[in-house]
Amino acid sequence: MKKFTSLSGPAAAIDKINIDTDQIIPKQYLTSITKNGLGKGLFHDFRYDMDDCELPTFILNKDPWKKAKILIAGENFGCGSSREHAPWSLNDFGIRCIIAPSFADIFFNNCGKNGILLISLSHKDVNLLMSEAQNPKTCIITVDLFEQTIIRSNSSKISFDIDDSLKHRLLNGLDDIENTLMQADSIAAFEKQQQQTLPWLYNNKVR
Repeated sequence: MKKFTSLSGPAAAIDKINIDTDQIIPKQYLTSITKNGLGKGLFHDFRYDMDDCELPTFILNKDPWKKAKILIAGENFGCGSSREHAPWSLNDFGIRCIIAPSFADIFFNNCGKNGILLISLSHKDVNLLMSEAQNPKTCIITVDLFEQTIIRSNSSKISFDIDDSLKHRLLNGLDDIENTLMQADSIAAFEKQQQQTLPWLYNNKVR
């Protein structure tokens, strides 16, 4: 998984609450078993018309937000079904950070496992960033995970909280498997001790 240390780029504002995972990536894209190419379907029903032509009014179809790396959104972002294609599509498009007042729990966990940083801020701070994100002159912000700060275009900073274990995972680019493999020595030592104290558990072990 790609490490997340700091991120600078255009922040795109989607001023909606309760954006669900079906709106993030609709059902017709769920047949894909790979993560590549799903960025095209991100926010499909917002981005395209009935003929699959880009709608010029949607933020991610405008410059400079076509290359947005950060989203600013309303509360309860990522509600609905648990489809992991949602963070896959965000990642494939280039979105690596989402800032909102709140997130659905399953979506929050799926994003952390896929290298996307979700930041919960007060409505006041989210509204401030959302207002600035709508202006191409002030939409560039920097998110510094190590310092846990968001640096606005005027160089002022907003601090954010994050769980220590999630911060460690993102800074080091660890998915679930990589995170487990870091404990390989401890796992091996536990199994060796267990074989000595509970040998009957290993009598039928496949060799």
